Parts: sequence; C-alpha cells; structure tokens
Amino acid sequence: MTLRSFRPRALAAVSLTAVAALTLAACGSSDDSGSDSASGSDATRTVKTAMGDVKVKKAPQRVVVLDTAELDSALTLGVKPVGATHADVTSGFLNYLPKDQVAGIEDVGQMMTPNLEAIAGLKPDLILTSKIRHGDKYAELSKIAPTVMTENTGYPWKENFQVHAEALGKEAEAKMVADGYANHVADVTKALGGKEKVAATEVNMVRFVEGADIRIYGKKNYIATILADVGLGRPAITDQAKDGFSYDVSPEKIDLADADVVFHSTYGDPKKSKETETTGSGLWKNMDAVKNGKVFAVDDQLWIQGIGYTAADKILGELHKSLTK
Repeated sequence: MTLRSFRPRALAAVSLTAVAALTLAACGSSDDSGSDSASGSDATRTVKTAMGDVKVKKAPQRVVVLDTAELDSALTLGVKPVGATHADVTSGFLNYLPKDQVAGIEDVGQMMTPNLEAIAGLKPDLILTSKIRHGDKYAELSKIAPTVMTENTGYPWKENFQVHAEALGKEAEAKMVADGYANHVADVTKALGGKEKVAATEVNMVRFVEGADIRIYGKKNYIATILADVGLGRPAITDQAKDGFSYDVSPEKIDLADADVVFHSTYGDPKKSKETETTGSGLWKNMDAVKNGKVFAVDDQLWIQGIGYTAADKILGELHKSLTK
C-alpha cells in the first residue's frame, strides 16, 4: 500500500497564486492595529501567548527560533528563520531536517543559552520559543523583537504549532498540514490492520540518556501523542510515569519495559547512557519483544527531539515500516 502523507516540503510547491490566496485569507481574518491597512508592511496582529497578548507583524520576514519545536514549525510552514539555536548534538540542527532547508540559518547558540547579542544582530521582527525554555529571558528578548512564547513544549505540540502559525500569519497553511497529518495517521492505522488490531498491539518507547536513568516513556510527551493518534496500545507501566512523562529505571529493571513492540533511542554516548550495558544483558535479551524480533533502534533526534509535524510525518513512515515487518 502506498501511504499518503502531507509531506511538509510540498507546501513550497503550491502555486504562487494559491499561496497568495491563502496568505490574504489568513491576513484578512486578523485584527489590524492602529491605522495601518491589512496590506501595509507595518500591519500587526495580536497573538495570545503564555506571557500575555503580543502584537506581531502580520507577515514577519526575519524570524528567530530558539528551540527545536519552533524550528520544525517554521520550516513545516515554509518559513526559513534567519536564526535558530542548536540542539546539544554534533550535527547542530537536528539531522532529520533537510539540509537545503536549514542552509543559511544563522546559529545563535545552544538552545538553553542563546546568544542575545547574536539574535539582536539579526534584527528579527519575531522570536518564537517557550516559557519553560526561556521565560527567564523574556524581558531581554522582548526588547529585541516581539517574542511569542508557548507555555511548554513536547506534549502540547499541536496546540503550540497553531500559536506558531498564528504568529507567522500561516493559519491556512497550518490547516493544510494538520489535515494532511490526520490523513497520514488514518492511512497508517489502516495499513496496520485497522483500529482494533492496532489497539491490541502494546508499544513502549525507551530512551537511554547519558547522565540519567533509562526512561520508559509515558503517555504525556511528544512521541506518545503520535502513538496514540495511530491508536497503538501502551503497557500498564506507562501509567506509572511521573507526570505522565516517563518511568525511569536502572539496567537491572529494564525488563519492565517489555511489550509487544519496543522502540529505543539513545541520547549521548551509548556506553555512558547505559545502552551498551543494558542491551547486552540477559534481562534485555529475555524480553519477549527482543526474542520475537520486535525491538527497533530509532533516531533520537527524530523521535524525541524534533517535536513537530515534519518530524511526525517521518515517524509515521518509520512506524508503518517497523510494524509491518
């Protein structure tokens, strides 16, 4: 079966006429500020954010994003930021993002410690981030440019995407993306045997993290929402996750992660993250998922760090491929 996908990059292929129509429709539905006309370069809109109402340009041209979710959102909507922070990975910008899409984006520092001077030097007209990441820097960032913050990241990624789209003036395009994702989800669920069969398949996501315990992901995080959208079952252990995020275990308790299917990723050095030790242990090898050939190593940058529709589209493809083996 050939699965449909919204393919975020396809937005760039929409005809100029269609894009113009979408943009005008989006702008026409927004409030003007002052006496500026809707088509004026200084026209603004008011966006509700975690820090209160913020006025932003209706068509910002110089956008800086300070986290991976915001970078995914912007690129998905066809906006190339002038600047972005990098994740703590050797590749800088996450490796699932097409090279041509990130080429030319100025690196403005590590995600948790952005270089405010570098950001100001880019003369942005919009900054996108979240309160949990940079709430302590809001006053400084706001002096540089209108700063739109969501409350959190990860689990509420779809709601955050809508905030990003509103700030970017891309609501119509955002609807196209969300509809395309829903179609892709439906196709994957159907290809895997339908809702009843999919629900009977219990899946766990395990993350080996350098400097921390092993995480068995719960139901309130980015990857969990994708598994839930497809309709996959989750083992009872996920209900014990702290705040719904993860249930952390030592290598000696890795058998608690057993399920019909186990996906796992690694953040940091495999040895320092205990991946090498754990996957070589008898407990790991005796798990039903391992013995049945239903354990799959996946890219941490894509499955855990990406957080957005472009990442989700690729994950859906990998889920389909893995679960039909």
